[in-house]
Amino acid sequence: MRPQSPLPRVLIAFYSLALASAAASAQSEQPATAFKFQFGATEPAPGYTLVAPTTEYSKATGYGFEHGSTVTAVTKDSGEPLQRGAVVSTGPYSFSVAVPEGNYRVTVTLGDPTAEATATVKAEARRLMVEHLHTGAGEFATRTFTVNIRGPKISTGGEVNLDSRERDPATGEMISLGWDDKLTITFTDTHPALAALEIKKVDDAITVFVLGDSTVTDQASGPGSSWGQMFTRWFKPEVAIANHAESGETLKGFLKERRWDKVLDSIKPGDYVIIEFGTNDSKKSGPQNMYPNQDFSETYAEVNTTYKDLLHRFVSDARQRGANPIIASPSARRGEVSNPSSFGAYAAAAGAVAREVGVPFIDLNTMGQQLNAALGTDAPKQFGDMTHHVEYGSYMQSKCIVLGIKQAGIPLAQYIVDDFGDFDPKHPEPTPATFMVPPDPRRGGGGRRRGGSAVPGAAQPAPSTPAAGTN
Repeated sequence: MRPQSPLPRVLIAFYSLALASAAASAQSEQPATAFKFQFGATEPAPGYTLVAPTTEYSKATGYGFEHGSTVTAVTKDSGEPLQRGAVVSTGPYSFSVAVPEGNYRVTVTLGDPTAEATATVKAEARRLMVEHLHTGAGEFATRTFTVNIRGPKISTGGEVNLDSRERDPATGEMISLGWDDKLTITFTDTHPALAALEIKKVDDAITVFVLGDSTVTDQASGPGSSWGQMFTRWFKPEVAIANHAESGETLKGFLKERRWDKVLDSIKPGDYVIIEFGTNDSKKSGPQNMYPNQDFSETYAEVNTTYKDLLHRFVSDARQRGANPIIASPSARRGEVSNPSSFGAYAAAAGAVAREVGVPFIDLNTMGQQLNAALGTDAPKQFGDMTHHVEYGSYMQSKCIVLGIKQAGIPLAQYIVDDFGDFDPKHPEPTPATFMVPPDPRRGGGGRRRGGSAVPGAAQPAPSTPAAGTN
């Protein structure tokens, strides 16, 4: 028998090596999804990247402080490795990291090695994560929360038709922090001190998708705010809030612009979908301010027919994906203390659909009226106009939503943070006088400067207060 040639074994070894090299190369080209940053120290702790106060975000590095952030380093030579320094500022500052879509668990280490510090932490477009955390001189505290990051692409093809508040129609530049390719964390309050930041993509988080209009959406700048931005405050790290609401939205518009397609593309079994519409669905005419070529006559939904039919569709679609739908009634407006409210018919129809299909119902409309009545002369302090809330009002609305989740016995309630405590809209706490979340600075241009960087602390022309019908 002729001896076997060694050539095949050589070829096999060559191809195995080539495949391994290609796999390693492909893996190295995948975007990073885990990061550890340290601030203020002279030497980083093992496994951490030390970030200088002058590090401004760039696409080349994929991380850094946003333009307009002015921070200084405070250093101490002794102590635990992650407590030997921090960055501090007299105003708000933001730090961003380029990441792909997904849910990211974020751990912040807050504190100043040399002085007392107080920090409030927000993610993306002003989503409240940590509220007024105080540490003594040399004391540090860690807090962990989960942030949802998304882009407009839909896996089955195409993308969400973003409006002019979200993407510049002339340049295609992404304006909204909620749709860009970065995770942005903002630190504010009387003395916000950041010592370390850890970010890691997770696949096991329960995602709560939030649908609605301007009373729910991530508002770009203060003083306007929404309950969707405050809602993030009330959940443990096992939960991520994906706020897909947008100003001017309706049930028909949500379908037309493929926002619902994007949500359905992202849902996994066990997730939740909170559906709150009615404020704009009730409009029979007038310009749709976010889409200049559209009119509300195109998206009007008659309350007892089209509106209810569409709610049925959204519930059915969510259930087909294995998700848990929740219906909420539209918020009460300023001055409304009893039925019928301006959205009373839509609130009643939303409740009727919830009963018909057997899903939980959160009567935000009634709770909003109870808040108005209980606050009395302080009630207007919740609002920026007749419809839209300021930070205090949206904070209270978010507590109403969480209360509704608890009252309905929804399993999601097990992930509500321990310090939510008891809440009753008829006896509201906090009051405007004891509310401690610092207001966000006003800024124009959707929170961006030309070139694409956020300007969390820079002085900008104040936007005009939204008109009562702009939603």
